[in-house]
Amino acid sequence: MKRRLWLIGALVALSWATPARADTGVIIRTTGGLPALQALCFLPATCTVVGGLDGALGQVFLVTTPLPLQNFLGLLPGLTGFVDAEVNQLLNLVGGLNLVPTAISPTLMQDRSSVPYPANSTTQTAWNSYVNQPAASIVGVQNAQKAFNVTGNGIVADIDTGVDPNHPVLQPVLVPGNGYDFTRNQAGGSELNDLPPSFPTPTPCSSSTCPSPAQVNQSSVAVLDQSSVAVLDGNSQYAAFGHGTMVMGIIHLVAPTAQLMPLKAFHSDGTAALSDILRAIYYGVQNSANVINMSFDTKTSSVELQKALDYANQQGVLCAASAGNDGTQEIVYPAALQNDVMGVASTSDQDSRSSFSNYGSAIVWVAAPGEAIVSTYPFNTYAAGWGTSFSAPFVSGGAALLNNLQAAIKESGAAAATANAVPLDPSLGLNHGRLDLVMTLGSLGGTPDYGISASPTAGTINAGQSANFTVSAAPAHGFDQTVTWTCSVAPAGPTCAVSPSSVKLDGSSTATATATMMTTMRGGLLAPQTLRRYAPPQPRMLLVIGFAWIAVVLVVWGLAHSFQRRPGLAAAAGIVGIALCTYSCGGYGGGPPGSGSPTLSSVTLNPAAVTGGSSSTGTVTLSGPPSGYGASVNLTSSASAATVPASVTVASGATSATFTVNTTAVTASTMATITASYGDATKTASLTVTPSQAASTLSSLTLNPTSVTGGAQSSTGTVMLTGPAPTGGAQIMLSSDNGTASVPASVTVAAGASSATFTVSTSAAAVSTPVTISASYAGVTKTASLTVAPAGTPAGTYTLTITGTSGNLSHSTAVQVTVN
Repeated sequence: MKRRLWLIGALVALSWATPARADTGVIIRTTGGLPALQALCFLPATCTVVGGLDGALGQVFLVTTPLPLQNFLGLLPGLTGFVDAEVNQLLNLVGGLNLVPTAISPTLMQDRSSVPYPANSTTQTAWNSYVNQPAASIVGVQNAQKAFNVTGNGIVADIDTGVDPNHPVLQPVLVPGNGYDFTRNQAGGSELNDLPPSFPTPTPCSSSTCPSPAQVNQSSVAVLDQSSVAVLDGNSQYAAFGHGTMVMGIIHLVAPTAQLMPLKAFHSDGTAALSDILRAIYYGVQNSANVINMSFDTKTSSVELQKALDYANQQGVLCAASAGNDGTQEIVYPAALQNDVMGVASTSDQDSRSSFSNYGSAIVWVAAPGEAIVSTYPFNTYAAGWGTSFSAPFVSGGAALLNNLQAAIKESGAAAATANAVPLDPSLGLNHGRLDLVMTLGSLGGTPDYGISASPTAGTINAGQSANFTVSAAPAHGFDQTVTWTCSVAPAGPTCAVSPSSVKLDGSSTATATATMMTTMRGGLLAPQTLRRYAPPQPRMLLVIGFAWIAVVLVVWGLAHSFQRRPGLAAAAGIVGIALCTYSCGGYGGGPPGSGSPTLSSVTLNPAAVTGGSSSTGTVTLSGPPSGYGASVNLTSSASAATVPASVTVASGATSATFTVNTTAVTASTMATITASYGDATKTASLTVTPSQAASTLSSLTLNPTSVTGGAQSSTGTVMLTGPAPTGGAQIMLSSDNGTASVPASVTVAAGASSATFTVSTSAAAVSTPVTISASYAGVTKTASLTVAPAGTPAGTYTLTITGTSGNLSHSTAVQVTVN
């Protein structure tokens, strides 16, 4: 021992060669206890023991030394049981981006009406704008208290600037002795001791006499209603004054029957020594605190801060800390010590990240409102604040509610419960989301959720009527989020809606809405008949018919008397009359058109390009319907790769007819000219016959949906190849066998792709009409069926599905509706 002291003395002597400087505070941990430190500091000009920091444990001490820091630290390895040492850093509450908005809502704190708080109290009251502020509703303060019959248990300690011990809202729940003031080493954590004796005592004001809100500082960014604004505003000595009273007011708002322990480690200017914060942690743990709130942060890590919070964790104390107000993703302490602490970021009332709030999963466990938070302020008044300082106490108050349900809950259990939060946009970097106290408490008895049901479960209506059903959302384990309704009907046809479109659950009561399925009356029930087209006779034709019949009558009458004498003449007259009548009525037709007969208008091909081996459909169209037995249109093809029938007949009364163009395999793209002739008119159309693409073939054709309302809905077709399309793409030929549904002539699958989509358009249908859609490529044809329903709802059984969605949860229920 003598040799060790001799070596220390030699080092001290050498240190005198350096210039003198102000004493430096050093935090030292030693298992040798106070005697070991006293032995070291016994030597002159070495160090002075200020005192212990860890209460009854007796291992952590604060010393000051005039020696250069490195020289002093070089002495410590000779200290009995030396473990570690660090500089006693200075922390500051003031700073960050949490400034008062340029325009403060004039109604923010105008509601000064008194309401009972706690709700069942007959003596305690508080401002309504404090008790029923938006932030309290957002995190579910009153819903949680009511659903689980909790108002807070145990002691919540706040390491801060202290408290106004006379505030009527807080005074009844302060611990005996009002905590401790580590800045003065005295009992009672009153922040009013920071004010000068001459500080004017504000006179309480009423709603009619209180001045308008005014900004008073930049740490809590408070808005204050009292006459001392002029003394506090802009005075750096009071930059953080009122911060502790505000933070404790938020804890009390959440857990009004929990006891509050003010641990004053910060001065009114917002500064605090790390040593005082350590003392406060150990004091709180050793004086029965169940929760410790830390609405401060530092960017400098501290071994002893972590060990102090490890100790709190081991003793079952729950801890919450603010994430900081620099508006960036950075590491701050103690929020980053996530094994021991729940870091809390700030959100707006719209569940967006506050612009000033730090973010990132390394420091944020959960978020809570932190803008325009109304809370208690010294001198029996209230203030509003912006900052993560006011987000953290929502979590600390929630920890006191958890203590109601599970007195032995540990930090890990509280953190797991708090993680049952409202999901937010992951890009916000706010980890588990925004605090929801109902979900937090509900998680202790099971995962918060909800169930969906409908009544009745079936119904029968006629087309044109509506069917109504009551749909219910029942919360489980305290679920209290908004459930948004959607609905669908299968098969397609009827429509549906849910009113209201969303319901807000309160954690215990069932919420209902009305789901309605609407149908439409059917306009026609019979399929249209294919009738021969009738064209009213023209005036010229009427004259011909009239003269023909007059001639028949005269000839027959004139020759009647000579019938017996000249029977051959009578027969000839009859033949002439019949011929005239036949000609006047249109004759037998079938030959080339004469003057005034319809002419050939066009010949078209669909598709206009096919793969060799596939077919195309040709259509000839006349200018009008032919008479008699129809009109025969002659057909020819210019290429052997494409063949057509010799002719196609346009039926009497029709204006068009179709024919098939068959093709054979080709090795190179071949152009064929299809010619149609009728009378003196000739029309042509071109068909491209392409070689087969061996690399991939047509795999499938699908339609979605497969049933649509004609004229009101369309379907989407998808063609799939067996492999990637070749360079230049793959042209898939399309066709429909019924004009009720039309498709483009072709769709191209892009080079390298294996699928493409197209639209199937529809027109109104009198009855339900089946349509076959065809797709052809490389010699392969695929078909798909589409039902085009009439505008009215077809008879049948429909399934109405109602879905309730909340965040990442979604539940559905279904009912059956029969439509006659």
